[in-house]
Amino acid sequence: MSNLSFGAGYWKKQLPLTVLSYLSSFIAIVTDLSLPLLTAAMLDYAVCYDPSKAAGTPDGIFGFLFTGKYGALGTMKLFLSCAAVFLVILLLRLIFIYIKNISFQRAGLRMESDLRDDTYKKLMQLDGSALSGFNTGELMTVMNRDIVMVKEMYTRVFISFFDSVTVMIVTCIFLSSISPWMLLIPVAISPALIFTLIRYARTMKVIFTDVRRAYSDINLTVQENIRGVRLVRAFANETYEEEKFRRDNYRMRDVMFRLDDKMAKYNTFFDGFMQIAYVSAIIICVFLVLNGSLMVGALTAAGAYVMKIMSHITQISQNISNMQRQTVSLGRLKNFLETESGIREYPEALCASARPHIRMENVSLTLGDKQVLKNITLDIPYGKKVGIMGGTGSGKSVLLKSLSRVFDVTSGEISIDGQNVRKYALDALRNEFAYVFQDVFLFSHTIDANIAFYDPEAPEEDVRDAAETAQAARFVEKLEDGYETVVGERGLGLSGGQKQRLSVARALMKRAPVLILDDASSALDMATEKKLLKAVKEKTPENTLLIAAHRVSSVMDCDEIVYLQDGEIVERGTAKELISLGGRFASIYRMQTADGQLDDSSYGKED
Repeated sequence: MSNLSFGAGYWKKQLPLTVLSYLSSFIAIVTDLSLPLLTAAMLDYAVCYDPSKAAGTPDGIFGFLFTGKYGALGTMKLFLSCAAVFLVILLLRLIFIYIKNISFQRAGLRMESDLRDDTYKKLMQLDGSALSGFNTGELMTVMNRDIVMVKEMYTRVFISFFDSVTVMIVTCIFLSSISPWMLLIPVAISPALIFTLIRYARTMKVIFTDVRRAYSDINLTVQENIRGVRLVRAFANETYEEEKFRRDNYRMRDVMFRLDDKMAKYNTFFDGFMQIAYVSAIIICVFLVLNGSLMVGALTAAGAYVMKIMSHITQISQNISNMQRQTVSLGRLKNFLETESGIREYPEALCASARPHIRMENVSLTLGDKQVLKNITLDIPYGKKVGIMGGTGSGKSVLLKSLSRVFDVTSGEISIDGQNVRKYALDALRNEFAYVFQDVFLFSHTIDANIAFYDPEAPEEDVRDAAETAQAARFVEKLEDGYETVVGERGLGLSGGQKQRLSVARALMKRAPVLILDDASSALDMATEKKLLKAVKEKTPENTLLIAAHRVSSVMDCDEIVYLQDGEIVERGTAKELISLGGRFASIYRMQTADGQLDDSSYGKED
């Protein structure tokens, strides 16, 4: 029930359109159900009028037609008058059906838009720890399929429920006006029908939970293989991935088999109900006609009403099936939107500094069950160049991300100008840093748009200046469309080094006081890396520069170098001091020197 009330919050925003759609639906139903009564009166008193069988004139909502004012009983004038009223009612019904359809569709699309906006905002707000609870397949299912499912439930399914209930109530009223005996059928079948519908709903909810899980699994497998297609081919591992997809596909198929099996059984049961009810209605009608209590026209109307009731019972069963599928989606969507980020903003947030002095004091960070940072202490005055080295998984990237609160530290404190970073507004804090991430991401857009991502209105000369500093201008200008070249998804079509240089150019365009290069030159040759770092330092001589790297050459000119191992600083000092220390840094220095990686003669060219 809490799930339904959660969705109702979005539904209420469209209350005027919703009320209009339900009111229009009610009028359309009443006009539609009045037509069999009019048809029956036309047959009995205009087309097949027999004074010996007809007892007076019909009363009810169409009694005014048979007072003689619109034609005598059994005459063509009366028939034409009835036909004219029939056409007017039919036209009114069509008008109100149009109003109903357009209003609930507009309400649904607006609700879907609101849900998608809020879901995307939540996706942008959640920190890394919170997002780690969802895989990519689940997030894509929530963002697309689940939102549409929820919209369909609150629009099409709910109004269809309303239609079915209204039809059944109004039909019973009209049936009782024909003959109270006709109510025997709805009353007799109701208990068994209600019991069956409740059981059907419970069964469908379980199955649709499995359907959604299978759908998310197959979605994840497809997405991972689209993103990692080059890796799969490089390892000649297509057979394994095909087998993995086949397992997910067969699991989806088996769940759908279960679903179809249950739906077939219950639909057969409901069809059986319809047939029994219809035959019973015919028997009662024939008995009443033979008894002289019912005329032929009334018999046709009664038959039409019984079929209306039974068709809407089937409609209710279909809506229950749909609703069980949609409530599963609603639950997942609610769960995602109510997921709390571990990152909270201070009530009275501070503005950022133009010359930030960063300090980390005894900082520790635990992600899941693993402690990834341990008692880190660093003092980084504005303008300092700091190099961070360490093996894979040593905590370099996590340390850098914690500065802008991508992760909140578990203990200790990160401060800027003496104030805890938690006291700063998140946007202001993150504008202090320009990141070049280890895993480069480029949008499926032009090179110009990717570089100018932070400021899409930036002058062209600024874009080209950033590309020149990042050593990207040369290869970009060689492309047929230059800066207007559209790169593929995630930079498809560019080499790793080219993507890294564009990423550096993008970071430079932000003009943040702190530039962070997280293994940003790993795909570059030594000569290009040296030119890039030199150009960056010349372009931003006063800015703070933080470099995480595996290469000694990347950090040799830094004011301070720290070496991490298992999330802990085990060595710190200048390059000269660390080489003299003879520890891990010195070992890597000697190894890379022996390999020729620090020899200027080995520098090549990469475009």
